[in-house]
Amino acid sequence: MQPAEGHAGHMKSGAAAGPDSGPMSFGKPGDPEGADRVVDIVMEDNFFTPESISVRAGETIRFNVVNKGTLVHEFNLGTPAYHAAHQSEMMMMQEHGVLMGDHINHAMMNAPMGEDGHMMSHDHPNSVLLEPGKSGIVTWTFTSGGDIEFACNVPGHYAAGMVGTVDVE
Repeated sequence: MQPAEGHAGHMKSGAAAGPDSGPMSFGKPGDPEGADRVVDIVMEDNFFTPESISVRAGETIRFNVVNKGTLVHEFNLGTPAYHAAHQSEMMMMQEHGVLMGDHINHAMMNAPMGEDGHMMSHDHPNSVLLEPGKSGIVTWTFTSGGDIEFACNVPGHYAAGMVGTVDVE
């Protein structure tokens, strides 16, 4: 369950692969109440604290995420390839006036965007998009290792180094 002040991830309908294949093969959404552990994540301009985390295969982590920066930031779990694809969607959100630097235009969040007119509702369970001063929760069960990152895909932030690593033991 996502807090009212944050928005969970966004992808085209059907774009996110299931937990057994593709970019989310390392895990699946978890139950916040049944988490094995809580990890606090602080987002600032443009870095995360901590910069890396270690988890065990099978462990469910509840990430309590807070944006202490002055800009909108995203906490998003995925592979480098997933983040690369997701960055183009975030750019589209910026181009359509949804992402406004220091705030989100919530009225535009469900407007059709792109050539296919898909919605960018930011409601995928591997991610939370937060305005400055806001907090949110992402709960994830890590089923296997691989090249896993947590990143901010707001245009320019990943390139500026707003990315961390997840090591699965």
